[in-house]
Amino acid sequence: MVLVAPAGRHRRPTPRPLSRLPLVLTAGGAGLALPLVSASGAGAASGGLWDKVAQCESSGNWSTNTGNGHFGGLQFTPSTWKAFGGTVHASRADLATRAQQVAVAEKVLDAQGPGAWPVCSVRAGLTRDRAAGEQETGTQGAGTRSADGSTVQRTASEPGEAAPRTGTARQASARTDGTGPAAAGDGRGHHRVVPGDTLSGIAEEHDVRGGWQRLYTANRTVVGGDPDLIVPGQRLDLPGRQAQERPAAPGAGQEAADDPAEQSRSRQDGQRKERERQRAAEQHRAAERQKAAEQKEAAERRRAAERERAAEQQKKQKAAAAKEAPASSGWTAPVSGYASGTAYGVSGPHWASGHHTGQDFAVPTGTSVRAVTDGTVVAAGWGGSYGYQVVLRHADGKYTQYAHLSSISVRTGERVTGGRQIGRSGSTGNSTGPHLHFEVRTGPGYGSDIDPRAYLRQHGVTL
Repeated sequence: MVLVAPAGRHRRPTPRPLSRLPLVLTAGGAGLALPLVSASGAGAASGGLWDKVAQCESSGNWSTNTGNGHFGGLQFTPSTWKAFGGTVHASRADLATRAQQVAVAEKVLDAQGPGAWPVCSVRAGLTRDRAAGEQETGTQGAGTRSADGSTVQRTASEPGEAAPRTGTARQASARTDGTGPAAAGDGRGHHRVVPGDTLSGIAEEHDVRGGWQRLYTANRTVVGGDPDLIVPGQRLDLPGRQAQERPAAPGAGQEAADDPAEQSRSRQDGQRKERERQRAAEQHRAAERQKAAEQKEAAERRRAAERERAAEQQKKQKAAAAKEAPASSGWTAPVSGYASGTAYGVSGPHWASGHHTGQDFAVPTGTSVRAVTDGTVVAAGWGGSYGYQVVLRHADGKYTQYAHLSSISVRTGERVTGGRQIGRSGSTGNSTGPHLHFEVRTGPGYGSDIDPRAYLRQHGVTL
């Protein structure tokens, strides 16, 4: 049997990750084709500001790819790069030019604000207000960026063009069908989601008390389980704006709005809806608590079952160890559960001395091999044709040899007691199959062998 040592490898050190650009999914997600807005938009930042952000994020290396999952000078994740139209320029940000990366960054700034770079925007002084007043020369007016990073000017009359959806631009683009970005400001207390919307942006735009968290709670059945994923066309209620839901109407409608009884009914209706919302929220929280309790109980049952299995396994191991314990006399057979193999003294040309110098025990590979009595390890390792072997010297001056082992559990010079495991059987060296070759010698060298069975019988062990 030829033993081959496993080859080791060293991993290349992993570079320290740079600060990350978090992804906040906007309405429409990665599937939305977004035009690239030029630096003249409300959220456009000056080239100097973007260079400062890049210096903080990537030491100003616009083509960096350190393997940390973030790419380019502004450290875009692949999903953010795709969601904001970056794949029009290149498959990853580090493969795009500086101008192309800045074009995508301006869209991220317009949709998410400077918080998309939570640390470096602060260090660089990047804000929406400041960015609006620090535009790059030669980039005034609306337009889109071409694949080489240049700006293509378009007139407002070109089909498909629209101003950035921020601030008053949202109100200017409102439509009477209720699907425009300003639908939330139409006095009805609702908002129709459009591409580029986020819950935090909607809550900020409409001054929702409690922020995006309350907005999400009020619309969980519409949005679903992921507050970062909203879809264009969804109609969201705006909590905290009930007092603005009914604008005054001319004529008789105005008189009804001024009627104290009508105002009282409106307040009662609003209070009733709020109570219903609170009951629904409490029912949801109760269901979540019940689910958590059930999961905890199931986990405890699994742990109890695992502890029971471990205790049973330990019990079996102790019983097996007790079964293999040496005889009270301090002497024991080298293995248990064996079948007798080639006996001592059998003649033949296979052995250098002309006869078999030990007693073979046919046992499967991995069978526990024990010291037959107390002794000192004089050899523990490779023994040529004997394969892996252990040789013990005993108090009576005799030596016992245990050969063809698959593993060794003692070392040279160690003292062992009778019955202790010194290795496991195998088929190493010159062997035709798994077995233990057990040999007794009057000296340490080959050729001083005696009958192993007779030796053990003298000490009360019958094989």
